[in-house]
Amino acid sequence: MTKNKSSVDKNLQNVVKDLDKTVVNSHHAQQLQQQTNDNRHQDALNHDSASTTPSMLDDKE
Repeated sequence: MTKNKSSVDKNLQNVVKDLDKTVVNSHHAQQLQQQTNDNRHQDALNHDSASTTPSMLDDKE
């Protein structure tokens, strides 16, 4: 795990950033939530693909 170089909590920064977004109506709120979900899904896919790539240590030939 990487260490945070500043003393500011990264989770708290993300919450503040989310609270700064101005939602115009329910449709806009849904669009923002879908963007967040898409980003989480893409992060999960990237994480899964990184862990399934074979390393040189796994190659026994």
